Amino acid sequence: MSNSLQEELLIRQTVERWAVWRDAGDWERFASVWHPDGVMMATWFQGHHKDFIRVTQEGWKKGVSILHFLGGSAVDINGDRAISQTKMTISQRGDVEGVLCDVVCTGRFYDFMVKHEGEWKVLHRQPIYEKDRIDPLDPAAVLKLDQDALAKMPAGYRHLAYIQTRIGYNVKMDMPMLTGPEVDDLYRRGRNWLAGGDGEFPKF
Repeated sequence: MSNSLQEELLIRQTVERWAVWRDAGDWERFASVWHPDGVMMATWFQGHHKDFIRVTQEGWKKGVSILHFLGGSAVDINGDRAISQTKMTISQRGDVEGVLCDVVCTGRFYDFMVKHEGEWKVLHRQPIYEKDRIDPLDPAAVLKLDQDALAKMPAGYRHLAYIQTRIGYNVKMDMPMLTGPEVDDLYRRGRNWLAGGDGEFPKF
């Protein structure tokens, strides 16, 4: 096995552990995939990974159900830095206008990875939200969404934003989607950071 392939597999291993340990509530091991300065960007939360763990635990106690499923990946490595993109779905179950629903959003995890003390860690995770849908668990249920409110949500995560705002989260409305200036800027930042420049990471 070539060294580059081995490094790609180790990065992929870190990404997979993120999803498995987070969704299992294995918080101690989940914390280990992060760089000490690691930051999570999500629709409903943006900040340091330790705060992300705390608010996720708080959400679990309130019945918030958000799970992840991973697909293929592509990794670019330059020394002790890497950009990893992984196809994923975010699945959230909850009450929407009195009807129990599943919202599924398809996208990518765009991860700024760095080697720290000999191991690949997540320094900055920025999901890219490509498309989503909402489905009642009961196929006979009648779901009536507020169309005016829905139309104001970003196209790539419209239904995800809808359910999250309905349960009280303050949703970030300018996240990267499949196309647009936000994702173009993310790609630019990634190229610059991989080449040794500043990742222009937000401060928290």
